[in-house]
Amino acid sequence: MISLLLLAATAVTAFDEEIIVTADFRDTPEQQLTSSVSVVRPEDRGDVVNHLEEVLNQVPNVHFSSGASRGRFFQIRGIGERGQFEEPVNSSVGVIIDGVDMSGIGAAATLFDVQQVEVLRGPQGTLYGANALAGLIQLVTPEPTEEMYTRIQLDGGEYDSFGAGVVVSGPLSDSTGYRLSYRQYRDDGFMDNDFLNRDDTNNHDEMTLRGKLVWQGEQDRLQLSFGHIDVENGYDAFSLDNDRTTFSDMPGEDSQKTDYVSLKFDRSGERADFTASGAFANSDITYGYDEDWTHPGFHPFEYASTDLYERERDTRTVELRWLSNPEGKIFGGEWDWVFGFFGLRQNVDFDRTYTFAAGPFASDFQIERTALYGELGRDFGEDWRLSIGGRVERHGAEYDDSNGLDFDPDDDLFGARIVLEKTTSNGNLLYGSVSQGYKTGGFNQDGTLPAELREFDTEELWNVEFGYKAKLVDDRLTVRGAIFYMERREVQIQTSDIVPVPGNPAGEFVQFKSNSAEGFNRGVELELDFVANEYLTLFANVGWLDTEYDDFINANGIVIDGREQAHAPGYQFFVGGEFDFGNGWSARLEVEGKDDFYFSDSHDTQSDAYELINASVGYRGDSWQVRLWGRNLTDEDYFVRGFFFGNDPRDIYTARPFTQLGEPSRVGITASIEL
Repeated sequence: MISLLLLAATAVTAFDEEIIVTADFRDTPEQQLTSSVSVVRPEDRGDVVNHLEEVLNQVPNVHFSSGASRGRFFQIRGIGERGQFEEPVNSSVGVIIDGVDMSGIGAAATLFDVQQVEVLRGPQGTLYGANALAGLIQLVTPEPTEEMYTRIQLDGGEYDSFGAGVVVSGPLSDSTGYRLSYRQYRDDGFMDNDFLNRDDTNNHDEMTLRGKLVWQGEQDRLQLSFGHIDVENGYDAFSLDNDRTTFSDMPGEDSQKTDYVSLKFDRSGERADFTASGAFANSDITYGYDEDWTHPGFHPFEYASTDLYERERDTRTVELRWLSNPEGKIFGGEWDWVFGFFGLRQNVDFDRTYTFAAGPFASDFQIERTALYGELGRDFGEDWRLSIGGRVERHGAEYDDSNGLDFDPDDDLFGARIVLEKTTSNGNLLYGSVSQGYKTGGFNQDGTLPAELREFDTEELWNVEFGYKAKLVDDRLTVRGAIFYMERREVQIQTSDIVPVPGNPAGEFVQFKSNSAEGFNRGVELELDFVANEYLTLFANVGWLDTEYDDFINANGIVIDGREQAHAPGYQFFVGGEFDFGNGWSARLEVEGKDDFYFSDSHDTQSDAYELINASVGYRGDSWQVRLWGRNLTDEDYFVRGFFFGNDPRDIYTARPFTQLGEPSRVGITASIEL
């Protein structure tokens, strides 16, 4: 491993540059934030990055699941959804893009012209509430530049991949600036359809348009962000032989059109700063597939079926927040404070067309959330600080569908956080925290489920964490470490079963949620950045995770007491280096890996442990650069989703594992110019 690291890199990343995290109540340097946070900058990578799924392996104890054209469901410290077939779904991991809630629809998380990805691990019950039980992922786009700036990027590679993007930024006046970016990316995907004689049935076709307008006054600031994301991807990802050859006659699609806008107003006051923000997003989402995975004449026992899910989702949020200044401290001028109000309204219209259903299915689902939150903080001397925060949230939902089901549950929810921190004599940080998160209860609406499986309760999560952040070895070594223990109560577990359906010999695959008694998740996270000299920089991000369920038997009668939770690898790592050869030349090498993990809580099928090697070499001129890059250079087979059921007529639909393969070995080139 050491010999690999000494070969590595692109132009050396400035690890001594202060990185500001914006997802907390106050913008805070990463090294001063009293929680386990990772900041990933897509532009630091040596290869081309198109989507959030391509950078999450850099972050300790963060995972994703696919079952679609992209990984759009995320798990932090072993907690998070792995798919969605029906409404409703309550996200465990929040996804925010420029202040807009995109939780549960991660296909919109494209990364062209994204400044940084902030990953907050652990419950964010005080900060973000019900959508952040396990943590939060926030995408932050760059600010307008003070001078005119244009960047053009082109890239291409194997599997007929091609991307083109442009960024234009600059001032409109002394107080107003703008930034616009556009990106189109296409590839054929990594599957071959034997029946249709095509290699593009699992393709990617993604367009991103983003804009930002900022006005800055003496005390006031106004920011308008907007975007249009058009994803028209194919979906033909599963093979009966668990390889890259499919036999479907009606390949599916995984598309999403999202329009969003957010407005944020900041005012600096004498005693307190005030922020008001509002956001709106509309998404049309289509997800469908060839359920039988075959074609007419494939086998005498075959059947034919398709399944199509269509959603229209509107999300509106509003937030008001007050943050004290030094002059506004209370209780004798010793306590600073934060106080805020949050409101969310979301509506999802859902339609399903399934071959073996009696007819089309339709549902309407609405949620409303209102919350009050606050935080108090006090310094004790020069070294110690105590922070106490809480959030009270009211959650209400309404649901009705074409089967005559009607639910209107409501919940009163509470989150809290207490942090004690100490700044050492050399400026390093030690902290300990106790935090509580929550996830709303709900109901399973599928008409084939028995009454006792309909509803499930609110899940609670308690997290105890100790962390250390430091600059060592003459500030050349940056360290961020945390150990944590999380106790889960009334754990919401997504499980599945096969329900008999007339005319369908394989039966209907049904997913639903239920509560187990409890479980725990504990682990360690360590991030190291080391500037060895002016040429070489090394990095290592490592996570260890131990998870377990208590007192739970799934719908298939499998006892999983003491078993690891699904999509929770026991370890993850991302290590590598960057080397600057001088005269514009640079190189980068990365090795990423994961332990084996269960695909689901419904069965015992597991993914094998794996390691991937990525590398790049590049040249940078005065205003242009070009990079040759390769990913998964050893062409390792690894899996991003897995199921266990019967779907192969050749073995009379005997239940067995089916897996979705991740990206194979790829080589490409990226060039950009700045004007």
